[in-house]
Parts: sequence; structure tokens; C-alpha cells
Amino acid sequence: MTRFSVWAPNATSVQLVLQGTPDEQGNTENTAHEMTRLPAPQGAERDIRDDGWWELELETGYGAGGEVGAEASADSNSEPLNYGFILQSQTGTHGTLETPLPDPRSRRQPSGVHGASQTWAESSYSWKSEAWQNPGLNGGAIYELHLGTFTPEGTLDAAADKLEYLKELGVAFVELLPVNGFNGTHNWGYDGVAWFAVHEQYGGPDAYQRFVDRAHELGLGVIQDVVYNHLGPSGNYLPQFGPYLKPGDANTWGDSLNLDGPHSDEVRRYILDNVRMWLVDFRVDGLRLDAVHALRDERALHILEEIAIAVEELREQHGEKFLIAESDLNNDRLIRPRSVGGYGLDAQWDDDYHHAMHANITGELDGYYGDFGGVSALAKTLKEGYFHDGSWSSFRERHHGKALEKNLISPLQMVVCIQDHDQIGNRAAGDRWSPALGADQLILGAALNILSPFTPMLFMGEEFAASTPWQFFTSHPEEDLGEAVRNGRFAEFERMGWDSAKVPDPQDEATYRNSVLSWEEADASADTPHAVVLGAYRELLNLRSTTPQLTHPDFATVAVDFSEQDQWLVLTRGTASARTVHALFNLSSQPQALEKVREAAGLGGGVVLTLWTSPNSGGEAGETIPAFGVVVWEQFEAVGD
Repeated sequence: MTRFSVWAPNATSVQLVLQGTPDEQGNTENTAHEMTRLPAPQGAERDIRDDGWWELELETGYGAGGEVGAEASADSNSEPLNYGFILQSQTGTHGTLETPLPDPRSRRQPSGVHGASQTWAESSYSWKSEAWQNPGLNGGAIYELHLGTFTPEGTLDAAADKLEYLKELGVAFVELLPVNGFNGTHNWGYDGVAWFAVHEQYGGPDAYQRFVDRAHELGLGVIQDVVYNHLGPSGNYLPQFGPYLKPGDANTWGDSLNLDGPHSDEVRRYILDNVRMWLVDFRVDGLRLDAVHALRDERALHILEEIAIAVEELREQHGEKFLIAESDLNNDRLIRPRSVGGYGLDAQWDDDYHHAMHANITGELDGYYGDFGGVSALAKTLKEGYFHDGSWSSFRERHHGKALEKNLISPLQMVVCIQDHDQIGNRAAGDRWSPALGADQLILGAALNILSPFTPMLFMGEEFAASTPWQFFTSHPEEDLGEAVRNGRFAEFERMGWDSAKVPDPQDEATYRNSVLSWEEADASADTPHAVVLGAYRELLNLRSTTPQLTHPDFATVAVDFSEQDQWLVLTRGTASARTVHALFNLSSQPQALEKVREAAGLGGGVVLTLWTSPNSGGEAGETIPAFGVVVWEQFEAVGD
């Protein structure tokens, strides 16, 4: 027997539709089966489920059977079943025998988000990486990638073939942009609507398990980017099943999820079960929670804290798991321990450090970069974690943020980058740093990121100065939706003074293809900027992993000296009782006298051991540090005989 279940509280009747085996002409004979509404829960049962669940046990003829819908899975001995639902409610009939509605908890959508669902058994896979142990966020670098553009094939299996390269590069975690089912063939992933399914063009759930398994075999962790603040514009059938959304309460991207209204208990379970799916069924090591500032939740127990509680419970059986929040609120409540009133998440993105690096290296001061010009912005963010810690934000035209409680927060809880999918893709042309900056400046940016006291993140291709852009692309098959996306993109940048003719058409296949990495650049000859930058990234990541002072988890070990006039900054890591490590960053286009800078920073005397110099220094620390150069050294007092 196979048990099917679905939550549809507003339905007066629900039918399960099983799709028959296609004949020679490809036609199928589908059958409909009435489902039974479970009695309303009473007492403690309300802690497990809300009212409105429908179930059906059916002899499918496909082996030992299993359970789908509530558990979103099937028995490992069963052949896959294609199925869907027809709902009757006061608003009419939703779904038909020929085109039933897909399961809100579908584990596979082989024909896309508008097609029938298919059962899938996560337990059928034999894992090879049982010895893997998640190290947690202990200072290792993260590598962010988009599956569709990471390789020409755009699949999980093709990406898995590059994992040895990433291991050799020196990163600790691979972070995948959203992979759940979305409309069309290619998309950034943030328009997902089938939250429990892996996008078929990427290879589906089987390929996802193979990817995670291979990463763990090589000693790499996997972080999955998930979106719980909205659903995409096409393929979202959740409102036909129940009150998943709050119409009229929209965020930037659409209607907010119903996290605090009637029936919101079941909506929250929908999210929590999705969290458990990634961390348990797919053995993912951590989740990156997209734009948590867009979650509208007025309940006493915020959904983020509830997610943190669920993950804490999972650790007891499944080992280390962690949560990273994306937020622009500059509020450390997200990552403060729950015991002192925080939500208990493990880390958050820190856009302020990105903005400070970007402004100082590129000189770009438009928009939200306006407050971040000057070495002092870098210095403050390095020491305090936030730049806007209650200070005036000219972009927002108000004060913004609050100071980190550094006695409760580790710098490793702040995830930083010089480039990421947003900071590149949300530019009109999707342009990276590499076409506009020289190798010396690219390496300077890499050093500021990788040697920072925070957790550094790289965006795919930056490590070899990829020349390819990463542009905003979609593939909506609906002509009207595609036109709306296209016109919206053009209008957005026209308001900022851009010529719309220079903004890539997101619906054009070429926009997507232009964003695919060119791996020939990673294999370029040694005298090219690509090779020079790649070599520097490997050395910097190795330096970070072999120098304990650089990953000390305490803000008390961070000190900064700088000169606004001469455009240099010295980052010091370590304590008085141990050898200190110093990194000198020359942000000027002019060389600096190294000893003069050391004396100005109060670092004269003692024994100096050079640990690393940027390639433009010729491999050793001379009397001067060149323009945009970097020198890293260990310093300690000489011990007498």
C-alpha cells in the first residue's frame, strides 16, 4: 500500500490523480481516487498537525509501497509514481484529470513545475562519505556558485567534476544558489515554487545526492541557499491548496508567507520540514537563508528562532549543522545566542565590509557606496563588524543599524565577500571587477577578504579573474510574464540613468550563455593575469588555513591602524601572549616605504618573519611596498640567550 496525503484546509473534496503508463503514442490514461479528510486534531495532536489534511491509502501495484505528501517520499523498493490532485472548494475546481495540481511537497517534478509530481525515495541512495564530519564555521572559506552557469553543461554532475579543483583551491564549503524547482529552464533560482524538488535541468534529487556525497568524500562541506520569503511568479499553486500566503502583505518580490495568521502553524511546518529535508535527506551541512529581513512574522517565537531550534535538535543525531542569514538590518539579534534574547542563528552576511572594500578599491561611490569611501570605513568595519552601527546612512536617509555585542559575537559569524551573485548580477550589465581592474587590485581585494577576521566567501570565477559577466537572466515560457520581467528590468535601470539598450535582455538566451564561466581562463598560461590571480588566491587561502591567528574567533584579537592621507591599512591579529600577525594593505596607487608604515603603526623593532607578499612585490618584502601591494608578516620580541 502507498499512502498519499496533502494539506488543503479550504477544500470540500480532494481527488488523487495517478498518471497511467504512456502508450506508444505517448498518451496516458489517468485515474482519480477520492481522498478522505482527517478529523480535526484535538489536544496535543494540534502540536503535530493542523486541520485540513487529506489522506488515501492505495494499492498502486508498484512494489512495497510507501508514503508521499506528508513525508514527501516513497518506499525505496517502489517504482516512481506520477501523480497530482484535483481540489473542489467554494472558489471552484482546481486541477483536472489531464492536468492535476502538483503536490506542494513534491520531491520531483520531471516535467517542470506545471507538470505532474513524481514520488522519490531518498533512502535508495548508498552514501560513500559516511566518515565525513562537518567542521562548522571555523574560519574556512565559502565558494558561492550557480549550477546553471558554473559549467557549460549546467548540471550537478558537471559541477561535481570540478570539486577536486575547489578542494585544491583551498575553500572549505561550496554554497549553491537555490536549486528548487522554478519556471523555465534557467533562472537565478530565487523564483522557486517547488521547494521540495531539485530543478530537473540540474539533474534532479539523485544528482543532488551524488554531488553532496562527492563533496564530502573530498572533504568539502555543502551549503544550500534557500528562499522562504516569497515564491516565484509562475508555478505557485500553493494558494489553491491553502492559506500559505498573505495577500495584500507583500514584500519586494511578492506576497509574504503566512507566518502569523490563521493556519500559520502548518505553513511554518512546511518551512521547518523543508529545512529538515536539506539537512537530513540530502546531508547538507548548512543553509543560507535568503533575505530574512523580508520575513513578516509578528509571533512571539519568530520563524528564524524556530528554525534555529529545529536545527539544534537535528545536531543531536546528525552532527554539526549551521544557519547563515542574509540580512541588511545590521542587527545582531539574528546571531546572538537565544539565551540572551537572540534568534540563535550561526552567522549572517555582512554587506558593510563588502561596500567598504568595493568603494576603496574601485573608487565607486554611487548609491549605497557613498558612505564607504575612505580607509576609515574599512578600518571601522574590520574592528566593529558593522560600519552602520547606528550611524547616519545617506542612502537610506536615516540612521541605520546597531553596534554588535562583540563579547557575544565572533567575527567568524560575519560572512563577507568582494563579489557575490547580488553585487555582480544586480548591476545593469552584470559586470565583475576583472575587466575594469588590474591583477594587482584584484589580488588586493582578495587579500582584504581572505585575510579578514570574518568568514570569507568567493563568487565563482573571481579566483581566476573571470572575464565573463554574471547577468540577470530568466526563461519564463509565458510570453506576457517574460515581457513584464524584461520591461521591469529596463525601467529599473532607466530610472537610474542607464540607456535601456545597454541593459541585457533577461529573457534572451544569450544573456544566460554569456554568464557561463569560461574554464579555459582557469587553465591559462602562467604569464597571464588569470594565472597570476589564481595563484595568489591559492596562496592566500593556504595562508589563512595554516595561520591560526587569522581565524581566531574573538574580536579582542583584532586591531587596525591606518592612514587616510597615505592610503594604507595594517590589520593585526593575535594577543599579547602570542606572536602577532600583521597584514599591510597599500590602497594607494603609489608605493609606500615599508619601514615607515611599520613605525607609524607602532610596529618597529622585534623579529619579523615574512609570511606572504603579493606577486607585484617580487616574492619578498623589500624596502617599499608597491602600489596596491600586500605584505603579511609575523612579529615577536627577540628572546635573549
